[in-house]
Amino acid sequence: MPPKVRKRLARYARSLKLPHRIVVRAKIALLAEQGLSNAGIAEQVGCDVKTVRKWRERMAALEDPLALEDDYRRGRPARISLEVHHELIKLACQRPPDDKSPFEQVWTLKTLADALAGSTGVQMSRTEVWRILEGANLKPHRVRLWLHSPDPDFRPKVAKICRLYVQPPEGATVLCIDEKPGMQAREQRFAPRACGPGRPGRKEFEYRRRGTRTLIASFNIRTGEVLAACGPTRKAHDLLAFMERVAERYPAGPVYIVWDNLNIHSGPRWAEFNTRHGGRFHFVYTPLHASWVNQVEVWFSILTRRVLKHAAFRSVHELTARVLAFVEHWNRVEARPFRWTFRGRFRRTLHPRAA
Repeated sequence: MPPKVRKRLARYARSLKLPHRIVVRAKIALLAEQGLSNAGIAEQVGCDVKTVRKWRERMAALEDPLALEDDYRRGRPARISLEVHHELIKLACQRPPDDKSPFEQVWTLKTLADALAGSTGVQMSRTEVWRILEGANLKPHRVRLWLHSPDPDFRPKVAKICRLYVQPPEGATVLCIDEKPGMQAREQRFAPRACGPGRPGRKEFEYRRRGTRTLIASFNIRTGEVLAACGPTRKAHDLLAFMERVAERYPAGPVYIVWDNLNIHSGPRWAEFNTRHGGRFHFVYTPLHASWVNQVEVWFSILTRRVLKHAAFRSVHELTARVLAFVEHWNRVEARPFRWTFRGRFRRTLHPRAA
């Protein structure tokens, strides 16, 4: 036996991390080289004589002392044919038809097994159905929301907005503006309970409605500053009054407004507004059904998690005060530009990232 092979086998025989079967077989090879009998090797290693005989013969036949792994085993013949396997996957990739699973919106393991039995005559257990679906990484019972933008100019519009985020014109202000309607002032009937060991915090599901408010906000992509107004309605005159505040807050230089296609965002009123302010405003519209391109939506998400989701308000005035207090805190302490990244399929844009 070459010294390198003997050294490797000795390392295998001392290993505490290799599988036990490999360690035993390495010891068998080393002891066999020393000329011990099968019975002597079995006594020292602590295995059956048949095991020693089997591996001595295999190593001798292969002329390789390192042939320590098991041969490939085919296993038992497949009970489910490949055609039935593919038929199950085809069914799982479709919505349940009424003729195979009436009044079912998504597949279950049982309905899939029944539908497969009806089409192929092969009865399959739910565990077997689950195993095949797991192997194909299919979860037909799960459905996620998806919104398709039908805008034919989706690519150029997104590219233009991304360009504004990454390379805004010199001296210009880029503002993302949108409304957050329907913020509810909900008063919990009972006080929440704190969490405990192995138990999450609890919040009573019953509440009293105390009214709603609409937030109109602008987000400055350079500084992260938020300008906000909170009122009872979301109408054209509310937005126009807010835009007058925007014009007062940014009195010089061009201002680019990124917003969606809501009806109050268009019309002759904005041409008149722009004329009153010297033509400084440029309105950029997001694609249809793609308001997520607007960075103020990210800030609305922060507002929801930090202020609205778990809070209780006894009146709309308390809700308004709390929201505006968070806006003030944000501008004073946490204001920052977002590291906004477009992660959709539109990967060929030249400006996918904004700092």
